Amino acid sequence: MISFELTPQQKQVRDLVHWFAESEMRPISLQADAEHRVPDEWLVKVNRMGISLSTPGSQAHTHESKNGGSKTETLEQREQKKQSNRLSVIAAEEVGWGDPAIALTLPGPGLGGPPILASGTAEQKQRFLSIFTPDEPRWGAYGLTEPGAGSDVAGIRTTARKVDGGYLLNGQKIFITNGQRASWVVVFATIHPEMGRAGHRAFVVEKGTPGFSSPRIAQKMGMRASETAELFFEDCFVPDENLLGGEEAYQARQNGLSGFRVAMATFDTTRPVVAAMAVGIARAAYEYTLDFVRREYPKNGKSYTMACAQLANMRQEIDAARLLTWEAAWMGDLSMPNAKEAAVCKAVAGKMALEICAGCLNLMGPIGLDGHLVEKLYRDVKVYDIFEGTSQIQHLIVARRLYEQVGLRI
Repeated sequence: MISFELTPQQKQVRDLVHWFAESEMRPISLQADAEHRVPDEWLVKVNRMGISLSTPGSQAHTHESKNGGSKTETLEQREQKKQSNRLSVIAAEEVGWGDPAIALTLPGPGLGGPPILASGTAEQKQRFLSIFTPDEPRWGAYGLTEPGAGSDVAGIRTTARKVDGGYLLNGQKIFITNGQRASWVVVFATIHPEMGRAGHRAFVVEKGTPGFSSPRIAQKMGMRASETAELFFEDCFVPDENLLGGEEAYQARQNGLSGFRVAMATFDTTRPVVAAMAVGIARAAYEYTLDFVRREYPKNGKSYTMACAQLANMRQEIDAARLLTWEAAWMGDLSMPNAKEAAVCKAVAGKMALEICAGCLNLMGPIGLDGHLVEKLYRDVKVYDIFEGTSQIQHLIVARRLYEQVGLRI
């Protein structure tokens, strides 16, 4: 049985992250959006504080067996022992509430962390993750999306050709968060496009590698403070030791799809985090608009009553999306298969947040477009219905899981 009562530790994490979001993120939110960047001195400051984008819960697939841990452990013991995914979504909601673009700019391995932790060798984990220290802000990145392959992960066309001592990568990646500033990027490529998923491989490409370049930062409607880069690989030599998991992991027949599985396992961990950030964005817009209605609407009039009814519906939708997100994170903590639940919470939360931000702007009217937080959130939130897989892809994932339960395939 899932408990929805936060433990003392979880409450402490929530309160600490909310304090950080309110005192450190909100004051620079509109400035960072207008300038399309987060001040360097601010990043140095928060890095020294130990605040990083480390994707809590990224170890969900590393230390427990596929059957969900020791058979002698009770469910309660396993819940108490492992809660990194739940702590992740609790923290993600608060930084989403603070500022979603700044949240993605926080130093740390980011989305590149989970695949390294899940599939990297001990040497790779040490080499690539030990660089994240309070001394200097550093970033990792995750390179999957291409001009012709976004939600359709199986369609990637970046190639990896085996040569003596490593691989030559050729191709292009787009919409890569922190891709230009990152110390390394986990890049997915195929050894042969005709092999489909079985040909996928994951590499860690380090900044400064010859043939690896990032010439352009995208100019976006929302999430302006977050760096979204385009990456190019032109005969980029990546040594064998940077093949994630090592060559032996791909030679084993049972791991024939492991490159693809690395990408999918990452999404099962990170989609609830994205959903939680969407919940935080919606909550921020709702709270801001609630204060506006209380302050500006004439009391006891029809408009006030209708506005209160709309806000009540918003609160219900926010709470429902949060519970779906918590369920997916709880299942991840127990090493239970959660692809369907991760897809459900991502689809529901992204759509919910977009609709609530639009509804809040409607309640505020033209005033809401004049430098208010809700207008910025409305621009920011759109991508939460897109990245980590569009809502349409989430629906397809859910449908596949449901059909599998009755012996059918789509």
